[in-house]
Amino acid sequence: MKNSRSVGDKIIIGVMLVLCFVTLYPVWYTVILSFNDSQDTMLGGIYWFPRKFTVESYRRVFVDKAIIKAFNVTVWRTVLGTGASVFFTAMVAFAFSKKHIFGRKVYLMIGTITMFFNGGIIPYFILLRNLGLYDTFLVYVIPGMFNFFNLIIFMSFFREIPAGLEESAKLDGANDFLIFIRIILPLSMPILATIALFNGVYHWNDYFSGVMYVNNPDLQPIQTFLYRIIASASVTRSIVGMPASAAQQINSQSVKLATMVVTTAPIICIYPFLQRYFVKGIMIGSIKG
Repeated sequence: MKNSRSVGDKIIIGVMLVLCFVTLYPVWYTVILSFNDSQDTMLGGIYWFPRKFTVESYRRVFVDKAIIKAFNVTVWRTVLGTGASVFFTAMVAFAFSKKHIFGRKVYLMIGTITMFFNGGIIPYFILLRNLGLYDTFLVYVIPGMFNFFNLIIFMSFFREIPAGLEESAKLDGANDFLIFIRIILPLSMPILATIALFNGVYHWNDYFSGVMYVNNPDLQPIQTFLYRIIASASVTRSIVGMPASAAQQINSQSVKLATMVVTTAPIICIYPFLQRYFVKGIMIGSIKG
């Protein structure tokens, strides 16, 4: 029995190692090619480490003003969009977690329908244009301030908070908004971090909004910029201001890979700091339902 368990454990470990390798190797391969000399990369045969190490591709990425501007747009979009979405959705969920709210069931039913059906891209585009959000920075923030799926997660968490905390706060003269700010939010750090991570990854990785709803090149996020680089035929037409001599030294593939690494690195660096809240939030949701 012990031997059979040992063999089973070895099989599971072997399968997991294979899955980890299949998952991580493409990331590693992208990194080593981005640090390799572009002309040498064209020869092939690079699998584990850079053959001719260079940071020229990264230098070209960071000195380009258009990339820096797109990176700043993405950072501000992620910070403001995530903060606004988490706060507003949590505030609405706190209200809907109270059963005495008038019309609560109707609103929840309407919200549930929106999880499965939507009006389509064209009506959504017309709506944004009529609201004055088209080709503005707020198109990244305001439409994503509320997410019904996240509301359900928040509601499940808020229902488990003892009602006695709110009652005692009301006896001390606190109103609902003050209770939400001073009591509910501090007690909800695990679920707030979980939802913030979901929203942050979405805002950081989203390129579609920049393609469809923004025409001003100064407002395009880094993912949209990367999308246009990949979709273009040459780097010289994609990266504004790159001299022809540099374009000859650095092929489009190396710059694409370097840009991909730069856009992915911040999320990878931030995730470990939120992991403990993320894991705790997932556990709370699984236990409390």
